[in-house]
Amino acid sequence: MQQATAAIRVLAPEALQDLISALAATRVVLGPVRRDGAIVYDEISRLDDLPAGWTDRQEAGQYRLEPRTDAALFGYAVGPHSWKQFLLPPREVLFTTRQTADGLDFLPPPAEERTYAFIGVRACELAAIAVQDKVLRDGPYADTAYAARRENAFIVAVNCGTAAPTCFCASMNTGPKAAAGYDIALTELLDGRHEFLAEAGSEAGEALLAALPSRPASAGDLAAAEAVTVNTAAAQTRALNTENLPAQLAAAANHPHWQEVAQRCLSCGNCTMVCPTCFCTTVADHTDLTTADAQRVRSWDSCFTLDFSYLHGGSVRQSTAARYRQWLTHKLSTWVEQFGTMGCVGCGRCITWCPTGIDLVAEATALREAQNGNS
Repeated sequence: MQQATAAIRVLAPEALQDLISALAATRVVLGPVRRDGAIVYDEISRLDDLPAGWTDRQEAGQYRLEPRTDAALFGYAVGPHSWKQFLLPPREVLFTTRQTADGLDFLPPPAEERTYAFIGVRACELAAIAVQDKVLRDGPYADTAYAARRENAFIVAVNCGTAAPTCFCASMNTGPKAAAGYDIALTELLDGRHEFLAEAGSEAGEALLAALPSRPASAGDLAAAEAVTVNTAAAQTRALNTENLPAQLAAAANHPHWQEVAQRCLSCGNCTMVCPTCFCTTVADHTDLTTADAQRVRSWDSCFTLDFSYLHGGSVRQSTAARYRQWLTHKLSTWVEQFGTMGCVGCGRCITWCPTGIDLVAEATALREAQNGNS
């Protein structure tokens, strides 16, 4: 049995207000809120802003909120929002041009003045942020704006105590327990009490945790917290077998199953918009009515749009089957070649928010079985 340690603390729910207030002194604090029939991420300032006593019910193409029988603050899985919207905004001005008597001036966008604190980041979302770090911050073509936002972000993770039927992070080795990438990690304990086990993951997190009202964690507290994530992993009903999956998907590039999926796919791009790892964007130039000023604006885009693969007079992926194949094989196959990791973290958002309930796990499994001669 693990020994009791003073380095890991136990907090009462009221102590989270002290946490929020301390972070709000220097940062914009963002966390889960209940709005428009979903749990989304937005600015918070009070403990009451959190979705106490609410959970989500999810399945392929289905999402709804329901009241819980307790006052859990983080008793849900994940909603349509991801933290990507704050680190890689849906719309961002890259530069402005201004015509003057001496020529054309290029003006960079104003420096980002706000720094963020994220509260309620799940293990799969930490894994998604790590994927985007590899692409947008640590790669050969770093996005300086992303890197600046990421460098200054303070992350309070929450280990999952609830698994939606669409979750499959355990099979992706990305959850439900946060392993790294956080400043403080919380586990909500609801075993006849309501407390939080808190563990620091950085010097900044350790300093803040030390300033909060708390008590040292006992061996019983540690065991209770471990049971939360073990039980959550065991409750997951979906699992993706990733062994040799990139090679098998690559070999299935011309399999007729892609056409079967295309009969259901609307090419709406919902899966890419809710995905916490998708980073595809497009740029467009806009001028004012005088044509003296212009802006280059970057916006989220999707591989499901015809224009995304427009080259020399036409799209190179004109069929729905080709666009779905591009998305799935990039996530689970070519992403590994490019970045050394899969582009899927098992959050299940693409399954929940697909209007026709297309299931990434089911489709990848079907293609694997087809390659193995089972269909």
